[in-house]
Amino acid sequence: MKILIVEDEKKIASLIRKDLEARGFVVDVSHHGDEGYTFATTRPYDVVVLDIMLPGRDGLSILRNMRERGMNVPVLLLTARSELNERLEGLNLGADDYLTKPFYVEELGARIQALGRRASGNARSLLKIEDLTLNLLTREVSRANRPIELTNREFVLLERLMRSPGRVFTRAQILEQVWNSDFDPGSNLVDVYVQRLRKKVDGDSPERLIETIRGVGYRIRGSA
Repeated sequence: MKILIVEDEKKIASLIRKDLEARGFVVDVSHHGDEGYTFATTRPYDVVVLDIMLPGRDGLSILRNMRERGMNVPVLLLTARSELNERLEGLNLGADDYLTKPFYVEELGARIQALGRRASGNARSLLKIEDLTLNLLTREVSRANRPIELTNREFVLLERLMRSPGRVFTRAQILEQVWNSDFDPGSNLVDVYVQRLRKKVDGDSPERLIETIRGVGYRIRGSA
């Protein structure tokens, strides 16, 4: 899953990020409400974690605007306050869960996993293209019933490709969605990872699923 954390306390944000990445999630972090709102409304996320008290736009404002735009991504609110009215306001605006500071990062991680499972549902927890299967909950991958061992980054890369079979992803798009960073345009990082993934997924199979679109990028062929 890809998670957005909007939290202005950098130490807390760092602890959350470390825990979530250890669980195999891809994490974006923003320390400012305006930037967090831009991330939340222009990038795809499976769960968004919003601190209510933020510089710039506050968490409730971000949540309100997301719901007004018809965005249904699960949102978990973080607050240092314990007043019932604030929690009720957040839930009425469309928050899916909340935690009051201080909290255990392990509990936050468990709640995020639960929100992701609830949003995906069983139908979306399994991605299948031809004889290639990826389970989002168990993080198991197989091809023709042959288990495939992937690193966390390889898993996320394959997931992004499998969510949009036939769509060509440019190297820049893959860098943003899988690594969440800007790299030197001349870097061959994407090419190296795609080659590793192709070797594991396609192997000696007569039908190659991962394709290179020369001069553009990569895609996974076949129908879901």
